[in-house]
Amino acid sequence: MTTSSRMPGFYNKILSERLQAIVEQSGLSQEEAAAFSTNGLNPEGADHMIENVVGLYSLPIGIATNFRVNNKEVLIPMVIEEPSVVAGASLAARLAREGGGFTASSDEPVMIAQMQILDVANPHQARLALLAQKQRLLEFAATTDPVIMKLGGGPREVEVRILEDGQVVVHLLYDCRDAMGANTVNTAAEALKPMVEEITGGRVNLRILSNLADHRLARSTAVIPAGALAFDDFNGEFVRDRIIEAYAFAAADPYRATTHNKGIMNGVDAVVIATGNDWRAIEAGAHAYAARSGKYTSLSQWGTDRAGNLIGTLEMPMAVGIVGGATKVHPSARAALKIMGIQSARELAEIIVSVGLAQNFAAIRALATEGIQRGHMSLHARQLAMAAGASGDEIERIASQMVTEKQVRLDRAQALAEEIKSYIPKDRSYD
Repeated sequence: MTTSSRMPGFYNKILSERLQAIVEQSGLSQEEAAAFSTNGLNPEGADHMIENVVGLYSLPIGIATNFRVNNKEVLIPMVIEEPSVVAGASLAARLAREGGGFTASSDEPVMIAQMQILDVANPHQARLALLAQKQRLLEFAATTDPVIMKLGGGPREVEVRILEDGQVVVHLLYDCRDAMGANTVNTAAEALKPMVEEITGGRVNLRILSNLADHRLARSTAVIPAGALAFDDFNGEFVRDRIIEAYAFAAADPYRATTHNKGIMNGVDAVVIATGNDWRAIEAGAHAYAARSGKYTSLSQWGTDRAGNLIGTLEMPMAVGIVGGATKVHPSARAALKIMGIQSARELAEIIVSVGLAQNFAAIRALATEGIQRGHMSLHARQLAMAAGASGDEIERIASQMVTEKQVRLDRAQALAEEIKSYIPKDRSYD
């Protein structure tokens, strides 16, 4: 229902006005909107999600604006505690609009179920025996989840690997449709155990999905005209070239690549959490994919085209779902999916990878020009003011003073808070 993700002045609205604007843009009912305040996950619901529940733990949910992904306007719900991430993603998306927004694509939602086979007499013979029985294995795996089969999913391929120490590993590739797929592929692997042992004469030990979902990649590209990169005293070509130099550092050095990729995951994880998906699985898959060459490196790439535009690309595993698990039982996750107008797991994956690319751009743009602290510290100062006991208007007063002094520290926030509390206005009742 969203007509435009461009919402100038959104940041300056008060909280209730922002929520109402999102309701009007996305078609949320008031009940659905209340999932972000009083009527979200309750203790009773939480008690059925995990073990030993004692209560709830809250994080802020914000909306990143300005996103256009595959010519669709998208408002992006992001759950994160770190300042500047939502603002950075929104800024990056606004600049990316100058080149048409983000163009994204994704693979079919194929997950990998692994089976570890031990105690085989000859690993190579066992491998060939499994491949000879591939069709039989696939046909049996297709019986383990009739619902997925009706939706057009199901087992697609069997691959067999031999590890250096002689272990034989079967990969069952399984199309999970709009589910993340962990339960589906684990069930199939469990069911195949007797058949695999019969074929190989070995012993099947572990049967579990792999979070290195390299058959389920999502990718996004942004084209940003050099002119759109200019700000303050920085011209566009200067900013473009410094961003490319920053990327080269991450591509060459794993120490820098780790922080570079963390910036990507700031955007990715925030949307994954907002939609009730498994952010630990996404993190694990992303970092493993970044090291697939044997060296840990940047997940994204930055360069230019012949016209001198800045070109950013990002490709990474993206195993997310819109059915099952917390995605369906958590009211806030359901509302987040509705805000984005998500129709399939692949569409969600394409939006998430675009947010990751946007956040990566925002971070390296700041690093390569004005430095990361300028924008980040102004937001961090508010958190310190709150930690020092400030409330209401005091938060902005203390934060502004620390930024002006360039002393954004907890001890300074505490000192300013004490000054405010100790100030006694003059009694003018007798003037």
